[in-house]
Amino acid sequence: MMLEIILDTLRETSVVGNPEDGNPGINPHIRKLLDTLGDEELSAVEIMRRLGLSHRPTFRKNYLNPALEQGYVEMSIPDKSNSQNQKCKKR
Repeated sequence: MMLEIILDTLRETSVVGNPEDGNPGINPHIRKLLDTLGDEELSAVEIMRRLGLSHRPTFRKNYLNPALEQGYVEMSIPDKSNSQNQKCKKR
């Protein structure tokens, strides 16, 4: 039972392939972030609101940072990560 839960969790968090290919193996948090962004350029607050999230550190840890590190999204002002004008968009 516990092993099944662990395996399910590992499958959900595995990151494989390009999200533009519609690869079902992509991390579900990154998939939700990309679906939320669409073709828009949104602030972190706007993305969090659309995802129904309220805890910014969790959003950054589970959604934004992994997507940035893996090259799925980019910031509008890369040199100033805390700028009030900062926006996020798909690559």
